[in-house]
Amino acid sequence: MPSALDWINSPLSVVQGFFAQTPNPEWEKKVVEYFKEKLKVNDAANWVPSLNDVPLHYLKPDSLVKFRCMVQDMFDPEFYMGVYETVDPVSKERMLRFGKYRDIAECGPQQEVDLNSNKSVTLERQTFYCVPIPGESPWVKETYACESQARVSPSTSYTPCRHKRSYEEDEDMDMQPSKQKDQLSGPPGVAESQTSGDSKRLETEAPSSQSNSLPGCSSPLDLNFPLPGEKGPACLVKMYEDWESVKVNDMLEVYGILSVDPVLSVLNEERDGSSSFLDTMDCTESAEEQKVRSPPASLVPRLHVLLVHKLEHNNPLLPQLADQSCESAVGFVSSFLSEVTSVRAELLGYFTHVLLGDSLAAEYLILHLISTVYARRDVLPLGKFTLNLSGCPRNTAYTENLYRVIQNIVPSSYLLGMSLHNMNSLRLVPQKDYTANRLVSSVLQLARNTSLFLDETVLEQGQLDTAGVRNITALGNLISWQKVDYDFNYHRMEFPCNINVLITSEGRSLLPADCLVHLQPQLNPPNMQEYLSALQVSLLPSLLNKFRVYLSLLRTMEYSISEEVTKAVEDDFVEMRKNDPQSISGEDLHRLLVVARLLSLSVGQTTLSRERWTRAKHLESLRKNRTEQQKCVNGNEP
Repeated sequence: MPSALDWINSPLSVVQGFFAQTPNPEWEKKVVEYFKEKLKVNDAANWVPSLNDVPLHYLKPDSLVKFRCMVQDMFDPEFYMGVYETVDPVSKERMLRFGKYRDIAECGPQQEVDLNSNKSVTLERQTFYCVPIPGESPWVKETYACESQARVSPSTSYTPCRHKRSYEEDEDMDMQPSKQKDQLSGPPGVAESQTSGDSKRLETEAPSSQSNSLPGCSSPLDLNFPLPGEKGPACLVKMYEDWESVKVNDMLEVYGILSVDPVLSVLNEERDGSSSFLDTMDCTESAEEQKVRSPPASLVPRLHVLLVHKLEHNNPLLPQLADQSCESAVGFVSSFLSEVTSVRAELLGYFTHVLLGDSLAAEYLILHLISTVYARRDVLPLGKFTLNLSGCPRNTAYTENLYRVIQNIVPSSYLLGMSLHNMNSLRLVPQKDYTANRLVSSVLQLARNTSLFLDETVLEQGQLDTAGVRNITALGNLISWQKVDYDFNYHRMEFPCNINVLITSEGRSLLPADCLVHLQPQLNPPNMQEYLSALQVSLLPSLLNKFRVYLSLLRTMEYSISEEVTKAVEDDFVEMRKNDPQSISGEDLHRLLVVARLLSLSVGQTTLSRERWTRAKHLESLRKNRTEQQKCVNGNEP
């Protein structure tokens, strides 16, 4: 049987053990079950090094690693030799080997692959191009890195073909392990070949995905990240089963075997007779497509999947709640819900200060941040709650710091300044590049529940060109229908999404919104930057973490309305229409029901009560009165 100490350092040895014992399809199931059980033990998952935290050249080739990522693109399925036979030309000795979890067919000294063996089995696997979750907040990355107990050291068996970097950068990279020597030692056998893993500097930095003027002429270093300035590794994730359930833009946590064989890079550069060592090689690919499908392994490693989990969220403070049978997750939720009312009160107070004393705007900001698309009826997304905060000071210090406040409590976010230059020059919608046969990413390719902060206060007078109009239309479709129409040149393809959009503007936004709240500041700090910075510094870390859990947890909760309350709401609507037919429309009722739902969830209630319905009507009345007053002040407001 495989040693209990090998599963992280030498997972292929574990696989070989099962393959040698059971040379039939059953061995594959046993391998998956073995690693699944290993990862269930205590905090075993924390001992597995993460590609998100650890530079690539600190990781041992063919070791078990994990990767928290988003699926950016998916390639055509590829064929590989699942089982093959090698033969020694001299002794004629034959050996049966497995090709699963490998990129290169393994041969012993003086051995050759017998391509004509009747024992060979050709199988299929699916390759996904995965990138770190776009816009992931710094606090999320730091928390995951601090939880890690993996111990790594610069690999002596892998020399990455890296691009030149300064001496200072290399020195900083090499000093990282020494900073972690006080960390707890890992399980026996794991610690022998791996030391610490809290290195925050990553192996690669992605250039802006907008830097390429022509999709077909992209730089070989373009890692195709959706957002400009993103850092981290991209990865070719190779799945062997159940890949049909994985879609573009899904968030995944992948456990797999790291493949960074230098031969992969050599074969990419020199297409010669040595290519026969690869399991498959499609010679019909164009040069551009070969660059995409077979990038240098030192920049884009391969990850052969043993286990994969779809992530509901990427908040490290909150357990994944998909498995309701997990007692620890259920206990965590019950414990937190017992104090949800006090956490909400603290968050409301904090947002009130951030919004310059406006408690009504703070109420609606909470509702916005816990909203999510929970279902779709035909084309209508239910649960979305795009908020337009108008009346914001035309002061970049304010809107930027407001974004920093939100970034510090949500797991993923992005600030898009809607300046005329940005609108006319950026490409917001992903586009298919048929030359390289890949999906060229862009700003609106985001994971679910990302907070997209649109700053309209930077919009100046001028004219939108064709690209600008196209971008504004794309943002409008995202807000109204929670979908992005990806550009496939000859047609558009709808990709549903679930993105929380917050718009800050001086007047009413030129974009649609589910709810308009005009900001009425009660405070006028002499130095906005100092005021908002002091607010963030004064927040206790323990309370800040509660805010982070609060916003993520409430998005996942189920909600229903009893028949009794439904009847009361219907009667109430009829009564309001009877008294004043113009007072409430069908659209107003829909918004009122959304506000009531979010208000209920915000206090941990999963059903609508009469009290919350009355509170929702009160909030909406205050908001509409404020909006009417503002119309009187600005007669030109729509």
